[in-house]
Amino acid sequence: MANPKNNAAIWYADDGYNPESKGVNGRRVAGASFLDGFFRHADVDEFVSLTQGNKGKAAFAKRLSDIGRDIPHRGAYTSAPLRMDPIGTLYFPAPNYAEECWQRHRFGMGAYSICGITHTTATTAVMQGISMLRVAPQAEWDGIICTSQAVHASTSRNMDMADEHLKARFGILPPRPQMPVIPLGVHCDAFAHNATARDTLRKRMGWGADDIVVATLSRLLPYGKFDPGPLFLALQQAQSQLKGQRLHFLACGIYGDTHSANTFEACAKALMPDVSYTHLDGAEATARIETLSGADIFTFPIDNIQETFGLAPIEAMAASLPVVTSDWDGMRDTVTPETGVRVPTLAGSTRHTVPEAWRYFCKRHSYAQYTNNVSAMTAIDMQALVQAFVDLAQNSERRHSMGQAGLARAKQLYDWSVVIPQMQAFWVELSEIRSTVAGRAPITGPVPMAPSPMDLFARYPSAQLSPGKGQFIARDSAMTLGEVYEARRYTKLGQVFEKQETLEKVHLSLSQAQSAKTSREIADDTKLHQITVERSCLWLVKYGMAQYLPEA
Repeated sequence: MANPKNNAAIWYADDGYNPESKGVNGRRVAGASFLDGFFRHADVDEFVSLTQGNKGKAAFAKRLSDIGRDIPHRGAYTSAPLRMDPIGTLYFPAPNYAEECWQRHRFGMGAYSICGITHTTATTAVMQGISMLRVAPQAEWDGIICTSQAVHASTSRNMDMADEHLKARFGILPPRPQMPVIPLGVHCDAFAHNATARDTLRKRMGWGADDIVVATLSRLLPYGKFDPGPLFLALQQAQSQLKGQRLHFLACGIYGDTHSANTFEACAKALMPDVSYTHLDGAEATARIETLSGADIFTFPIDNIQETFGLAPIEAMAASLPVVTSDWDGMRDTVTPETGVRVPTLAGSTRHTVPEAWRYFCKRHSYAQYTNNVSAMTAIDMQALVQAFVDLAQNSERRHSMGQAGLARAKQLYDWSVVIPQMQAFWVELSEIRSTVAGRAPITGPVPMAPSPMDLFARYPSAQLSPGKGQFIARDSAMTLGEVYEARRYTKLGQVFEKQETLEKVHLSLSQAQSAKTSREIADDTKLHQITVERSCLWLVKYGMAQYLPEA
C-alpha cells in the first residue's frame, strides 16, 4: 500500500490542463503533460481530483481513463476539500494560490498542505498573486515548485519586495512556503527520432541530404517568446559563411495572431533572403514529429520574460538534436556544453525598465506591449549565435554527439518517470512539516473575503433569527407553496437557496401540527438539519405561510 503522504489531490479545471479546448499556451501544455505523467508514473493507490463540480470530475476521470492505468479515481469538490482525506496535500497548477489558502482557513491552516508550481511569472496577476499569498493564511507546510533556478530567484525576489512592505507596515512576517527547484518533465519516448518522418518531410520540402535544417518548436509570438529578427539575421550571416551547404529554417508552432504571422514572415523575407522559411502548424502532432525528426539543429533563442523554463529544448534533446539556445532562465539548467550551445544575453537594468513596469501596472500597456518592450532591450550575442550555427552545420559528428548527450540527459533528468517521484517526495516533506508544526498554530476562523452576509449586514434588519430560538406556526395561504415557488422562478437562476421539496417537507410538518413547533422539533420530524429547517421557515414566513413566535 502506497503512503498517502506520497500523494496529492489534483485541483482540476480545464483551463489549467487542456490546451485543446482552452487554447495552446505554455502552462496548459505543461499542465497536460504533468497530468499524463502523474497518471503514468505516480506511486499511489488512488487518484483524487478536487473540482468545482461534476463536469470537472468527469473531465479528470476521462483523462485518467484515456491513459488506461487501472487505479481508482475519487472525486472531491472545492466546497468540501477535507474529503480528500487521508491525502494531505492539494496540488494547484499555479504559484498564486492565496484564494485556496483562504478556502482552507475555514477548516484550519493545518488541515492540509497546498503545493503550487511556477509557469509564467511576469504577469500582473501572478506578481500580485505572490504578494496576496504573503498576506493570506499561507503556512510553512505549503510549497511552490520552482521549475528552474532562475524562476526560483525571480519568485524569491517578488516575495522579498512583498515582505519588505509587510515588515515596514506591520513589523512581522509569516513563514514562507517551501520552494524547491524541480523541473518540468516530458515523455521522452514520445519525441524519439523517427527516420520515416524525417525522410517524408525532407522529400516533401525538396531539401537535400546535405542541407542543414534549423528548426524551432514554439508558440510563434514575437512579443511573447522570441524576436525572430536577430535569429534570421544570424542565419543569413551563417549562410554567407557556409560553402556548398544550404540552410533552411523551419518554424513549427501556432501564430498567436495575424500580427505575429506577418512579423515572422516579413522578417524572414527581409532579413534572411538566402535562407528558406517554412511554417508548420504546431497544433498537429504529425508536424511536431516531422519537425524534430527532420531537423539537424534545434534553436530556441528566447529573449522574453514570458518564458520561465522552456520545454521545447527538452523535447529536442529527447529527439537527439543539438540545441542552440540563449543563455536565459531555465535553459541555464537544461542545456549544457555537451548537449548544445547557450549564447550569452545582455538586458537592461532595473533603472532601464522602470517605465515598462509602471505603464503595465497602470494598464497603459497591455501584457504584449510590456513584454515586447522588455524584449526590445534584450540582446543575444549575434556573433556567437552565428558561430554556433556555422560550427554545427559544418560538423556532423558534433551534431551527433550533442544529440546523443542530449537524449541521455533528457532521459536521466527530465522524463516524467524521474520528475514525478521528486514531486511526490516533496509532498511527503510538506506533510511532515505540517504534522510537526501545524499543531502549534491551529489558526482558523471566518474568511474576511467571504463573510456570512448576515454577519456583515447584521444591522440591516430589525431583528435576526437566532438559531434554535423561538417557534413557528402554520398560517393559511390563498396559494399553494408550489404555485408561489413556480411563480417566483427560483430554478431559472440555478443554485436555489432550498429545493421545493425541502420547503414542502417543512411546511407539511408545520401544517399537521396542532400548535407551534420549534425548529428542533421540525428537524426531528423531517430528518432535515436544524439550520435547513430554519432557512425554510424564514421563506414560509416571507410568503405568509408561517409565523414566527419569538421567545417571551
